[in-house]
Amino acid sequence: MNPKYTILEHPADIGIEAQGSTLAEAFQNAAAALMSIIIDLTTIDSVETRSVKITASDRDQLLVKWLSEILYLYDGQGFVCNEFNIDKLKNTFLYARVGGEKLSGSKHKTKLDVKAVTYHQLKIEEKDGKVIVRVFLDI
Repeated sequence: MNPKYTILEHPADIGIEAQGSTLAEAFQNAAAALMSIIIDLTTIDSVETRSVKITASDRDQLLVKWLSEILYLYDGQGFVCNEFNIDKLKNTFLYARVGGEKLSGSKHKTKLDVKAVTYHQLKIEEKDGKVIVRVFLDI
């Protein structure tokens, strides 16, 4: 088990609980958890960087939009990523760089197909000097 995130079982979906010493670190670890559900992260070489810029109405929406963008990079652009660097994060704005490479059927073995990031049981909590985020994914 990776101490930075935990995969949560759910009857119809799958959940992620990620933590960090900052909100940015928790968001980065949530992105890593999402990609670990889809693909083996150790098979990805970070040879290309993509920029991600997101605005949202609040932190909850920002988390969902952030993870949805990571999912879009995979699903819509065939880009698999394993490095997540959030450079700027406010309650309604995020700017990040993600590192990875083009999806290759011969190199990358996919696991589960994630359809969407949901608001079901979404949680962002600051506790004991840590930030914990929880989100469920539609599979």
